[in-house]
Amino acid sequence: MDSATRRRRAALFLFMLATGVSMASWVARTPAVRDALEVSTGAMGLVLFGLSIGSMAGVLASGGLVRRHGGRLVITVGAGLLVAGLLVIAGGAALEVSGGVFGGLALFGAGMGLAEVAFNIEGAAVERAVGRPVLPVLHGCFSLGTVVGALLGMGSTAVRFPVGWHLAAVALAVAAAGVWTVRAVPAGTGREERGAERAGGGGWRAQVAVWRDRRLVLIGLIVLAMAFAEGSANDWLPLLMVDGHGTGATAGSLTFMLFAVAMTTGRFTGGPLLVRYGPAAVVRVSAVVAAAGVALVVFSSSALLAGAAVVLWGLGASLGFPVTISAAGEGVRDASARVAAVSTAGYAAFLVGPPSLGFLADHVGLRNAMVVVLVLLGGAALITGALRRRPGAPEAEVPSSQPDLV
Repeated sequence: MDSATRRRRAALFLFMLATGVSMASWVARTPAVRDALEVSTGAMGLVLFGLSIGSMAGVLASGGLVRRHGGRLVITVGAGLLVAGLLVIAGGAALEVSGGVFGGLALFGAGMGLAEVAFNIEGAAVERAVGRPVLPVLHGCFSLGTVVGALLGMGSTAVRFPVGWHLAAVALAVAAAGVWTVRAVPAGTGREERGAERAGGGGWRAQVAVWRDRRLVLIGLIVLAMAFAEGSANDWLPLLMVDGHGTGATAGSLTFMLFAVAMTTGRFTGGPLLVRYGPAAVVRVSAVVAAAGVALVVFSSSALLAGAAVVLWGLGASLGFPVTISAAGEGVRDASARVAAVSTAGYAAFLVGPPSLGFLADHVGLRNAMVVVLVLLGGAALITGALRRRPGAPEAEVPSSQPDLV
């Protein structure tokens, strides 16, 4: 691997780490924000829809913008919106204005949607170039960031550090990481296939056309379920423990940290399992493990057992997103369009689906609302055969026991 590719890969890892820190910092402080805004669980779901709306706008626009301008420009704009959103959320929380938090989440979500689809396209391109797994570690960096963010959130909650100042500090750190990353990522990724996309219709037609592939549709359904499981924990786990199991706010943040640690562990150690057993078998077992964790959280009467079960939830959900994106990008032809399409489906489930659980929770309780996650995971386990490598598709090399991060 040449130095430019190594630096590019390290830059992708760094910014995914920063994105994870920012997301977890928000999630870990949701109980404090909810209390400051003095809103119900259902009303908090409405506030969270700011994140969903912004994220879907960013996700839906990202693929086309990458094809037109390349990934680096899209990442630059996304990073700017991420930082702006965090600062607006910080101001809204400090002033106890629900509309401000909603607007900040919309900006934050738009930035994340733009940047992360572009990052998956960049990561898939690096993966094809170096011939070994990159996306699991890339998403592992996001999860590692969530561990760091959860620790910061737990500590800030314990000492009652103001939410506004906490999120403002995170925004500055994300800005610094974004500047370094943009300088290291080359221009043009995603534009190199514009000729092929134009021949197939170009623009949105190219991204829609890839869904004619039945295998890609099944991959999309798998990523919907797995990303929904991950997103539900990110949005609701602290409140699920506080409201559903009667724990304190600090314990709720600790539970989310355990989930984040499990996600990180699964993503950094999953490469050898994928090479040995194949993506279909690994994701099938992962879905079952995640379902077992969700079931224990929902049906156990013990807060301690429920807290421990989130480790299963996190380990099971860890590989679903990166493995499905790798499977979508196996083919050389239309790889960017396929990765963008599956990423869009995944982020839709990750960001838009979970807030809707708040409305269901108003009627059946937050614990019972999580049965939806359980059902989706069961369905995903039945169709993982779509992840089997195509005949002739190159297999990744077995990664070293320690990921080569720099």
